[in-house]
Amino acid sequence: MTKMAIFLATGFEEIEAVSTIDVLRRGGMVLDLISVSGNLDVTGAHDITVKCDRLFYEVDYSEYEVLILPGGMPGTENLSKHESLMALLPAFYSSGKKLAAICAAPSILGDLGLLTGKEAIAYPGNEVHLKGAKVSENEVVTDGNIITAKGAGVAMAFGLEILKWYLEEDEVVALQKKLILT
Repeated sequence: MTKMAIFLATGFEEIEAVSTIDVLRRGGMVLDLISVSGNLDVTGAHDITVKCDRLFYEVDYSEYEVLILPGGMPGTENLSKHESLMALLPAFYSSGKKLAAICAAPSILGDLGLLTGKEAIAYPGNEVHLKGAKVSENEVVTDGNIITAKGAGVAMAFGLEILKWYLEEDEVVALQKKLILT
């Protein structure tokens, strides 16, 4: 069974996190919500609190196939300040596993040098952080083992794009239809 983790830091963008979580779980994925804040309850940028499943240091990341970063401010900044997460992401990626980031969060991957030579997108104004990447005009971009997306308005499409790594096309299309996404 495919196991994924999404990291929540204080100030995360709620639409990006919750929509992605919902789509992935509807698609049958096992998805753990991981707090990097030291508390299972993490409050987003718009004062919505989400209860995570686990704290960052309680997890064996070798069990996971995909790590997901929602954006938002100051959520993205708080993720980038978490030294252990910043060490985990490059190691996870170099082991051949997958990363996905939306909104401002692709800037983390760019600052870590993980987007060099890849097509990527981020929330407008964050492109300077996509170091070495070819900045895309698309709203959601898959290049190898990395998916990046532009922002909250494409959060469901971001979740569906992640599902394409693991489900047949007809399964993803069926879920897209159920969600009334064109």
